[in-house]
Amino acid sequence: MKTTSFLAVTLFSGVVAGVILGLINQIMVEPFIDMAIGIETQRDLAKGEVINSTQQEQYRIWQKAGEVVAAGLYGIAVSALFGIVFAYTRNVLPGSSSKNKALFLAAVMFFVLFLVPALKYPANPPAVGDPNTIYYREILFIGFIAISGLSTLILALVYNRVKIFERNASNPPKKKLVVSLIYAAIMTGAYLVFPPNPDNITIPIDLIVNFRVVSALSVGIFWGLLGAILGILWDKIKPHKTSRITSSSV
Repeated sequence: MKTTSFLAVTLFSGVVAGVILGLINQIMVEPFIDMAIGIETQRDLAKGEVINSTQQEQYRIWQKAGEVVAAGLYGIAVSALFGIVFAYTRNVLPGSSSKNKALFLAAVMFFVLFLVPALKYPANPPAVGDPNTIYYREILFIGFIAISGLSTLILALVYNRVKIFERNASNPPKKKLVVSLIYAAIMTGAYLVFPPNPDNITIPIDLIVNFRVVSALSVGIFWGLLGAILGILWDKIKPHKTSRITSSSV
């Protein structure tokens, strides 16, 4: 493995996908956040609290600009994990090219690390959630992601180990079905065991639904871009290939 090439491919794909995510969120997600903040502001005003609208507007401008930078950093962090997983699993992933392999892995990781956890703890805009429960909610969310990710990793390792020791085994689709059912059973159990979100939804449900849909769509675009960019660059640069040093005698 060429370390420099691997880092370049991984970090570049993460930065590009992350920045695009931040820009997409400006169009798709931020309008719903603005609406949620507007509802929250009206509630605070009804309670007699003093709201500095100018300060709030300036803060939102700064926040939206910072979101692009934060999304770029998020892309780097995610791509580091994605690149390591891809490097170790590339030979066993389905697909005729690194691009197709990376897209398949990106779809799996999007499903395991976002969609499944979102079924239990879906994304909510700022107006939903008591600030006093934020750390508790983060622990629940991260714990659910950890169970989903670790169970997938362990099942994948077991599946590949079985393939190694049973090269002539029949019915590989049946083994894939069994692995999928075990994962579904684990996550169903986790879904039932983990406590629900402690905060009640007190804003219009259509705003909540729209926010969750566009959030899932933007994150899905991010994973798709990350997989496509990393796969294309991997095919071109080939960081998995090491150069051979040959010597000739005169």
